[in-house]
Amino acid sequence: MLDIKFVRENPELIKENLRKRFQEHKIPLVDELIEKDKHNRELMKQAQDLRKKRNDLSMQVNKLKKAGKKADKELEEAKKIPDEITRIEEEQKNIQETVIKIMYALPNIIHDSVPIGKDSSENVEKEKIGKPKDFDFEVKSHVEVAEGLGIIDFESSADTSGNGFYYLKGDLALLNMALINFARDYMVKQGYTYVEPPLMIHEKVLTGVYSKTEIDAMAYKVEGEDLFLIATSEHPLIGMFIGKTLKKEDLPIKYTGYSMCFRKEVGAHGIDERGLYRTHQFNKQEMVVICEPKDSYKYYDEMINHSKEVFRQLGIPVRVLECCSGDLADLKAKSADLEAWSPRRKDYFEVCSCSNLTDNQSRRLNLKVSDGDNKYFPHTLNNTVIATSRALVAILENFQDKDGNVMVPKALVPYMGGKTKLERITKRY
Repeated sequence: MLDIKFVRENPELIKENLRKRFQEHKIPLVDELIEKDKHNRELMKQAQDLRKKRNDLSMQVNKLKKAGKKADKELEEAKKIPDEITRIEEEQKNIQETVIKIMYALPNIIHDSVPIGKDSSENVEKEKIGKPKDFDFEVKSHVEVAEGLGIIDFESSADTSGNGFYYLKGDLALLNMALINFARDYMVKQGYTYVEPPLMIHEKVLTGVYSKTEIDAMAYKVEGEDLFLIATSEHPLIGMFIGKTLKKEDLPIKYTGYSMCFRKEVGAHGIDERGLYRTHQFNKQEMVVICEPKDSYKYYDEMINHSKEVFRQLGIPVRVLECCSGDLADLKAKSADLEAWSPRRKDYFEVCSCSNLTDNQSRRLNLKVSDGDNKYFPHTLNNTVIATSRALVAILENFQDKDGNVMVPKALVPYMGGKTKLERITKRY
């Protein structure tokens, strides 16, 4: 959420930001917001004047009574004021609801370095790390490899839960846990505090960390309760500070959290019927930072570098893709994706997403920092350390051999009890 004072003083800048984001349909909202805000401040002044008038009349009545004079006119006039104040306050309430709704609809101001483009097809490649391996055989998909080894079951999960779910078995399930433990240990060594958050959050937290578009497309609601399943541990990690005022010396706060994640994945991309790339449930290690506004882009670079190092240690070729203006979610000021190489598709696919939300989230959550004299909103950032399902796709494809076996990345061998190769399950159950 933007600062209303900033919108009031910079309407043309807000409109230009909407054009850069290719959200021209929201431009009329800027004028509507300014008009509503002006009217709201006028009503506030009217209510203040009425309260002052009521106090003045009360003093006049007391003086008249002490002087033994009648105060019928003053009493009658004072009697009308509470109803008028109530009417104004009700009108203010309705206007404020509209103001908040519009404020939530206006996206964050993009950083000057963000490339202008309509959608993900215009994202800009910034860097490649690692060289794709040359295979002398036809590479199988991760589904073919995993099913060939008997270490994944999509048929049973379709019966129990529907499309977009899966059973990991044997060494693949162990590899999934190895990735989680490896990512956790890496982040703790970088000075991030490890946290295991709740898997459900209240709506006030969800609307503080997610845009309405993202909520509609992603969030699972618990029927009959004010609870939503989390789509990423970022949400409860940032949400734990809702309504709080931190001390300046508390910053930066650097957390890394593991959680299961749940997403409806409504939209054009849909859900993989048989595959791990896009699913309703998955495991993820996340990193978040709450920091001084002046430091946020320093931590943005730091967080991207952590993701690059994680995949470098895993031996998976990746590239950094700068998100263009039209591909930025509303709360983001700048974002980049890390994409892993798929030898099967001979292309890269997203495995991490790093974002600087500046003070957009903290304003929504009313999260403030005090330096003793003043209070202000900190910047918040988030990045995927590793989403294990997508990392498993990359490993199954990049580390397979011609016989359909899969070697374990060296960095994960200690977390696999020394096992260097995924073994085939021969029993049906």
